[in-house]
Amino acid sequence: MSILTILEFPDERLRKKAAVVKVIDDTIKKLADDMLETMYESRGVGLAATQVNVHQRVVVVDISEEKNEPLYFINPEIIEKDGVEESEEGCLSVPGFYEKVKRAEHIRVKALDKEGKPFELQARDLLAVCIQHELDHLEGKLFVDYISSLKRQRIKAKLEKLHKQNKGKP
Repeated sequence: MSILTILEFPDERLRKKAAVVKVIDDTIKKLADDMLETMYESRGVGLAATQVNVHQRVVVVDISEEKNEPLYFINPEIIEKDGVEESEEGCLSVPGFYEKVKRAEHIRVKALDKEGKPFELQARDLLAVCIQHELDHLEGKLFVDYISSLKRQRIKAKLEKLHKQNKGKP
C-alpha cells in the first residue's frame, strides 16, 4: 500500500466533482486501500478520493478507536436523512482548523463495497457526520463552506501563508 498526498484548501482541485465509478477493478481497490492507509497515517476518520486528487466517487471511513473497522463506499448516495446535529468538524484537507457544522443527525446511505456488492447503512452521530462530510468532498464541497465567509477567508489566508513557507523546505 502507498501513502497518498492529501490536497489542502484552497487547492482548486478539491472543488472538482467526482465521477461515478463504472467498474470496480484492481485500480479502484488499490486506490481504496491506499486511501485507507493514508487516512490512518494522517490520523483521520474519513477520506474521499477527491482529497487525493482522484476524482472518482470513492470514500473510506473508520471511526473505531482501534482503527480496525474500515468502511468502503463506492458511488455512495444518501437516500434518507433527518434531524439536525451541530458538531465540531475538522478535515485532513484543512489541517489544524475545527469549526461547528450543522448536519443531519441520522442518515441512510447506499453504496457499493470494495468488492462491488451493494449495501445500505443507517448511521447516527459521528458516523453520520463523517459520511456526510466525505460525500460533500465528492461534490467539491468542504466543511469551511458551512461557516461564515470571514472565518473561511481567515483560514484560507493562514493556510496559503503556511503553504508558501513550506514550499522551499524539503
